[in-house]
Amino acid sequence: MSLSIGIVGLPNVGKSTLFNALTKKSVPCENYPFCTIDPSVGVVAVPDERLWKLSVFSKSTKTIPAVIEFVDIAGLVKGASEGEGLGNKFLANIREVDAILEMVRIFPLKGDKGDEILHVMGDIDPLRDIEIINLELILADLETVAKRKNNITKEVRRGDKEFILEDEALAKLIPTLEAGKLANTINFTEKEIEKVKQLGLLTMKPFIYGLNKRAGSENLDESNAEIFKELTDYIESMGSRYVVIDAKIEHELMDFEGEEKEMFRKELGGEDDGINSLITEGYKLLGLDTYFTTGEDETRAWTIKKGSTAPVAGMAIHTDFKDKFIRAEVVFWSDLLESGSYGEARSKGKVRTEGKEYIVKNGDVVEFKI
Repeated sequence: MSLSIGIVGLPNVGKSTLFNALTKKSVPCENYPFCTIDPSVGVVAVPDERLWKLSVFSKSTKTIPAVIEFVDIAGLVKGASEGEGLGNKFLANIREVDAILEMVRIFPLKGDKGDEILHVMGDIDPLRDIEIINLELILADLETVAKRKNNITKEVRRGDKEFILEDEALAKLIPTLEAGKLANTINFTEKEIEKVKQLGLLTMKPFIYGLNKRAGSENLDESNAEIFKELTDYIESMGSRYVVIDAKIEHELMDFEGEEKEMFRKELGGEDDGINSLITEGYKLLGLDTYFTTGEDETRAWTIKKGSTAPVAGMAIHTDFKDKFIRAEVVFWSDLLESGSYGEARSKGKVRTEGKEYIVKNGDVVEFKI
């Protein structure tokens, strides 16, 4: 399944620098606003050691990881919903993605290292920056909702049940958006959600916040416990996730792998692998699981929505699998490796035959019978 995360934020907070690190694809990231005029797209492999262990186990010719598409979208500014900066052009680009990664700068606090990167607002205030970006997205959504409500007035007056249902959902949206809250904070019924999804609202998408720090700078992070907690509490209160990441270090390390990468990370003052953490959190945010197929020709990771039945999971391979599904042979990845061979796993009862109602688990190795 095709999945995409749009990277947004104010100008000069590290969006394109992070994008370069994520995709190893060269896009402009010079020190001035609006250097990214067209959205750039990069496909990123989801880090998963299980995949590579299965590939070694099967002596596979090819190894194909699951992927997430990242879209680098130019910096928004206050007034974007009214056409300021590059305005509605970029708001339209955000509508196409499945989730939003909002980059927020948390360096420098005292004008030390990192001060050469100009902040469009003149100083560092992550809560203010989040509120500016979110407000622009909210205002854009409010305009969309108001237009739609006006357009279906005649149908509602005629008593059309489907349009009445949609109108009720829109009536929930308007006061929430006017109060400065994201649409994804509303408890809709399943039928209302179906109606709202058709609008492509920006703030209905799940959010993850990338808190961009800088090694050698005084950052707003765990060392400023009280202020940092206020920031992260605010993010969590919106039902969102966050990752602390040093985009500059990740960019400098993008051509290195394995132990060499970790050695240089420590030399540069970095800590955990921020890229892997970001991709993993993005996967969780979208409610995704991974299952595997493995053999001599290929070991591959397949992305599915959490809770997918076997026939639905099979559609990741080919849409015909849902209708042609007969059964699936399933073994958990670690059970397969520990058994030493597929035949031994079967003799130990680790390989199960499952039907149409089986919910595919994260880490299952599946062979579909059609």
